[in-house]
Amino acid sequence: AVLLALVSWQATASDPIRVNGFVCKNPMEVNADNFFKAAALDKPRVTNKVGSNVTLINVMQIAGLNTLGISIARIDYAPLGQNPPHTHPRATEILTVLEGTLYVGFVTSNQPAPNRNKFLSKVLNKGDVFVFPAGLIHFQFNPNPHKPAIAIAALSSQNPGAITIANAVFGSDPQISDDVLAKAFQVEKNTIDWLQAQFWENNHN
Repeated sequence: AVLLALVSWQATASDPIRVNGFVCKNPMEVNADNFFKAAALDKPRVTNKVGSNVTLINVMQIAGLNTLGISIARIDYAPLGQNPPHTHPRATEILTVLEGTLYVGFVTSNQPAPNRNKFLSKVLNKGDVFVFPAGLIHFQFNPNPHKPAIAIAALSSQNPGAITIANAVFGSDPQISDDVLAKAFQVEKNTIDWLQAQFWENNHN
């Protein structure tokens, strides 16, 4: 019994302790750099083919965020660009517009008829704030064909996650059966095959 206790103590003493999958640092070794990143969030980003770029700063970039339940993102929108319908499985998001105008919205979870999935939307101008509840499908769209837009979002998790709906459904690897998707979307299989043949680009960095 003593031998087992010693082996157990040695394993505990030598193995790193993890919380949320991340190694906890000895408090005596913590310094300011563990809570800092020169993220250059004031600089514009290049957008992709859907017309947006999400620069997320989470626990992967700042180790000191672990267990603190918060992260931040800068989102750049090209003219007529969008951050397409997606969800954050582990976080509520609060977004503010820094430049331009955004049309934003989210869809509620499944409800009995006649409410079903209610769509809530708003046009946001510079300085406006909007909240997207955790886990719900939401989007942002820049309706201006001539000017870009910029937003900052705070999320209530150190690792909020993101599931872009079109990418997940039509761009999965391996692909979901077109029989399944044709039945789910009530369309012909060749429509599903065409969608699955597209390149589904990720706009989250």
